[in-house]
Amino acid sequence: MHHRVLVSSTLLAAVLARGCTPALRAGQSGTQAAGERCLTEVPVSALRNAVHIKEVALDATSATGQSRKGMVWIKGGEFWMGSDDANFPDAKPTHKVYVDGFWMDKATVTNAQFAEFVKATGYVTVAERSLDPAQYPGASPDMLKAGAPVFTAPAGPVSLNNLLNWWRWQPGANWRHPQGPGSDIQGAENKPVVEIAYDDAVAYAKWAGKRLPTEAEWEFAARGGLDRKTYVWGDDPVPGGKHMANTFQGHFPDKNTAEDGFTGLAPVCSFPVNSYGLCDMSGNVWQWVSDWYRPDYYQTLAAEGGIARNPQGPANSYDPSEPGVPKRVQKGGSFLCTDQYCSRYRPGGRGKGDPSTGASHVGFRLVTN
Repeated sequence: MHHRVLVSSTLLAAVLARGCTPALRAGQSGTQAAGERCLTEVPVSALRNAVHIKEVALDATSATGQSRKGMVWIKGGEFWMGSDDANFPDAKPTHKVYVDGFWMDKATVTNAQFAEFVKATGYVTVAERSLDPAQYPGASPDMLKAGAPVFTAPAGPVSLNNLLNWWRWQPGANWRHPQGPGSDIQGAENKPVVEIAYDDAVAYAKWAGKRLPTEAEWEFAARGGLDRKTYVWGDDPVPGGKHMANTFQGHFPDKNTAEDGFTGLAPVCSFPVNSYGLCDMSGNVWQWVSDWYRPDYYQTLAAEGGIARNPQGPANSYDPSEPGVPKRVQKGGSFLCTDQYCSRYRPGGRGKGDPSTGASHVGFRLVTN
């Protein structure tokens, strides 16, 4: 049975990991899986599957025809994909990949851009839809309310073994109200839209005449030609003392000292672009890509030998930390990433998320051929 409401501890861990969060809605305690403490998925997925996703047709209200505005041409080529970092077992081994050229959004989709889409189509996001009680007999009415995971800094130091110490399931949280009722996006029009489920991103992409990037396309673009470097800007985490991405400084998760200038989401392109002219390919928000998640996928590609050409990801998903719940890959990390907990804001790092749920640190960008 699907369980958007019956969120598992993995859900919280997933949200956190990508940026790293979610078992919130179920009120369960989340324990981290083995390996790096930062999971990246929001096992709230089952929830979404119980809700019919409104199809958005490309019609006169679509943005097609303007699809390359604000985009950067990525020439394509070969690169080494993945990471040999001991903390990233699912990103091993590094393997040679080739991708064709493509256009990519310079920045993640903003609140203003998503608002245009909603105004043109009347689309209702997954987080704005309540669940059908018939699908979840015995579930508390509160758990059936529309909502989403929200990061909430604790008052002081807490155990990092329980994601519920800094994540909560917030009824009424969605892209318009990212922190729940009482919050809004006034004055945040140029910040990344968040609380976006995979299906929401796909719906927007259809309207815009674009698509989500593959994991290989995303990582190739993020590296910007700096092959096998630790970060999208090189190997120095803070070159010349300058922060290059919106991540977490201080003591996680209770005190963000904002040495990079931000304690939460930053407006898009607040940090230097990478070598290909792309903003925020590290930190700020996790970004959905089209690939299904499997921890053994890179091993499969490497075993085939040669150069993997335009890999599209595995045919299905398997996550040993939550068998039976399919996950999509997320890339880039978020404003919650810190080496104290989650260093997957590096280009070789991989996140994973329940497609049926977003979170307050998850967004997306698009590509087109």
